[in-house]
Amino acid sequence: MRLKSLDELIDNLQELPTIGKKSATRMAMYLIKNKFNALKIANAIENAVTAIDECKECGNLTENELCEICMSKRENKICIVAHSKDIILLEENEIFNGYYFVLPELDNEKIEKLIILIKKKNIEEIIFAYTHSIENEAKIIYLEDRLKKFNISFSQIAQGIPMGVGFENVDITSLYKAFTKRVKL
Repeated sequence: MRLKSLDELIDNLQELPTIGKKSATRMAMYLIKNKFNALKIANAIENAVTAIDECKECGNLTENELCEICMSKRENKICIVAHSKDIILLEENEIFNGYYFVLPELDNEKIEKLIILIKKKNIEEIIFAYTHSIENEAKIIYLEDRLKKFNISFSQIAQGIPMGVGFENVDITSLYKAFTKRVKL
């Protein structure tokens, strides 16, 4: 016995990142048995997808044309991240007090927006907060070259060995970077 609406719900839940068939089935069964919670979740999803958009200046998530960060006075620094979820993590933990710019891939239109933001906010430093990969290294080199005319300094977040991880579980590139970018105590 197949229930078309249940199969459809499970199939749609599986489209979410990291959700396989078993998890989707468990969620679907929970939602069917807890109708009030299911409707609350459906309403929250509808509200979020209709109310949230990208900030016109930096690409962060916002319910307005500009996000709260772009509208506030902060340090004259921009942290370039790959995803808006990175901004949420940095902000929740009060790690950075400058502006942000979401740049998942090299795109001339977005780079032009970045240049406008650099000029508007009198940016003095750009911090690249990308995870380590050859693609991201190439992206950083390209952006440095493109933005060097603005007389700003560039830095990159530290990379190396995570706390509590042994050398045997670390890739060679990360191990190499950990040694070459070590800090004096």
